[in-house]
Amino acid sequence: MSERARPSSRLRVGTGLVAVLIAAALVVGCGPTLLLPGGELQGTPVEAPADWGFTQEVSTIQLETRPEDPYSVNIWAVGVGPALYVHAGGNRSRWVEHMEADPRVRVRVGDQLYPLEGARVASAEEFARFADAYEVKYGLRPRNENVAEVYLYRLVER
Repeated sequence: MSERARPSSRLRVGTGLVAVLIAAALVVGCGPTLLLPGGELQGTPVEAPADWGFTQEVSTIQLETRPEDPYSVNIWAVGVGPALYVHAGGNRSRWVEHMEADPRVRVRVGDQLYPLEGARVASAEEFARFADAYEVKYGLRPRNENVAEVYLYRLVER
């Protein structure tokens, strides 16, 4: 095989990989995949539970923001009584920006889809309750526990 044939082979492999990734995205649908965001979530619409304790057994949920042009991500979540918390740490991620513009969100746990509303947590006491529950669930505490410097959102029934 000549040296000139190798780049062509690499190009075919690269093109094939792109085709496989596009096909996988079509099969998976519009929801987020691993670290890649997605669009509108699908599921059975249900009312928010009185207690989110059942999410203790669920490592990752899916969060959809921006109702007019849905954007969804996989994210860790902690349930404490009637509130479900999502945490971006000090990272002002895209979903944080969306929630600040419009607090309406949807959360998918399993095949259940919950319409919720988010509010940024400003209370150190509430953050401490969240951090304690986060440590119990995930085995570590949030890196930064200064509520003024992090993005922690309480999600509750609309």
